[in-house]
Amino acid sequence: MLRVVVLVSGGGTNLQAIVDAVEKGEITHTEIVGVISNNKNAYALERAKKHGIPARCVSPKEFESRAQFNKALLEAVDGYTPDLVVLAGFLVVIPPEMIEKYQNRMINIHPSLIPSFCGTGYYGLKVHEAALERGVKVTGATVHFVDEGTDTGPILLQKAVEIRQGDTPEVLQRRVMEQAEWQILPRAIDLIANGKVTVSGGKTKMTE
Repeated sequence: MLRVVVLVSGGGTNLQAIVDAVEKGEITHTEIVGVISNNKNAYALERAKKHGIPARCVSPKEFESRAQFNKALLEAVDGYTPDLVVLAGFLVVIPPEMIEKYQNRMINIHPSLIPSFCGTGYYGLKVHEAALERGVKVTGATVHFVDEGTDTGPILLQKAVEIRQGDTPEVLQRRVMEQAEWQILPRAIDLIANGKVTVSGGKTKMTE
């Protein structure tokens, strides 16, 4: 059984997609053992509680220094003894110690086709604003393993989404969620849970 901890900052729509997929049997051999948010008002925490998943807040505001917060965050994650850490819209810089400890055991969902519109400063609506401003015709989402860089880890899954005439950032964000994020994140977890993903030389290899 793959023990999964989900880290999330906001509404938790990707968390919901994971929970639904586990409950429907679309993600197999997997248990969501905990949800952690940096925001005590995150609706994601409510979603977790509704499904009987242990949930807690670890906020940087509660600590005197970033180092103290980093230590507390890592301790909170470790407390669930996870096999996989999933960043599902977690808008906090991951401590280097945590990246090292969970190397090739931590994945992130990003709302673009990496390497486009990614890296420092590209998150949430900003990604979709940039895509529309550039005039690209196709965008999408990427699931990747987390490394020391920002959105630079080995790519696991990607799915393209068409940009339509008249799209606003909000409309595009919703379409990318529905057509890409909510599909490939659960699929990535299922692949990992079933031992179908290996990482070597900065690239992923999948077996079906």
